[in-house]
Amino acid sequence: MFKAEINVTLRKSILDPKGKAAREALHQLGYHAIQDVRIGKYIELFVDAASETEAEQIARESCEKLLANEVMEDFVITLTKTN
Repeated sequence: MFKAEINVTLRKSILDPKGKAAREALHQLGYHAIQDVRIGKYIELFVDAASETEAEQIARESCEKLLANEVMEDFVITLTKTN
């Protein structure tokens, strides 16, 4: 069994209205040192696979087909073996 931790973020060229709203709210709270905020998604998948390579392939295909919009988003997968 493998745990796939997936971070999905908007591509740099895509505007992030949620991030902009959060930045403005943080500035109103006095956090003027914060220059930019980008908001994404964190996803955990628990994959029953025979190997790390197979688990990575399943996680990657899941992102490509459903979990991430590849036109607008990038994703990074981190795998760890679980008991």
